[in-house]
Amino acid sequence: MTPIPQVKSKFRTFVLLAGFAFLYVPILLLIVYSFNESRLVTVWSGFSIKWYGELFADTLMMNGVTLSLSIGVMSASMAVVIGTLAAFVLTRIGNFRGQTSFAFLMTAPMVMPEVITGLALLLLFVAMSNMFGWPTQRGAMTIWIAHVTFTAAYVTVIVRSRLQELDRSIEEAAQDLGATPLKVFFLITLPSIAPAIAAGWLLGFTLSVDDLVITSFVSGPNATTLPMVVFSSVRLGVSPKINALATLIILVVSIATFIGWWMMAAAEKRRKAEIAVAMQNS
Repeated sequence: MTPIPQVKSKFRTFVLLAGFAFLYVPILLLIVYSFNESRLVTVWSGFSIKWYGELFADTLMMNGVTLSLSIGVMSASMAVVIGTLAAFVLTRIGNFRGQTSFAFLMTAPMVMPEVITGLALLLLFVAMSNMFGWPTQRGAMTIWIAHVTFTAAYVTVIVRSRLQELDRSIEEAAQDLGATPLKVFFLITLPSIAPAIAAGWLLGFTLSVDDLVITSFVSGPNATTLPMVVFSSVRLGVSPKINALATLIILVVSIATFIGWWMMAAAEKRRKAEIAVAMQNS
């Protein structure tokens, strides 16, 4: 009779492999069919890289990539500034009137349906245009404002959780030695929460580049992001160019992830080496 722990181990292995297959087999198929010569994405007719050439020759697609990346960088950067300040206020400033409302308003975009958020922002921009004459038309600026609105909420939650776990004894010691609060923030607090800020920036950038629903409400005819281009083209049938674009995105993300992992591993290795040297010297 097979021991019960061995059966459980095999079952866990099967469930793990099935989960990985469910997640990554479609991605592998997408990569394989990006090199398909046929225009039909489900019929293999031979190896070819012509769809990559057609992808780079597609002006609308490349403009969408450029616009999405630029808005993603700008919105993530502004969201980091707003989210970090909001997290610092909620964590380090004592109780103040409206603290609960402020915390709710900062995190509301996370739980608000994107349709409601997009519609509310659209009505806001229309009202502002009628009252102040700005914005004269919806475009990259309105998309950027909308993306900052909901990405700042995620940055606030991430940075706030890091600030709550941070040991304040170092900051208090620096203040006892005469450091100003501003100097303590830039020399002690900010480096300590830098990983959380980087994580918030990456999450904000990803959400901005990936957003479709809110962008559809606040964009104009001269500002079409990559998700909008892909969605409009997919409605007419999946083109192999979409597979090629997705393959390139997967490649870039994989390389960036590997570089990040390598840098973190190298930093951890250096830290352990410094600790070992310090212990030997002591």
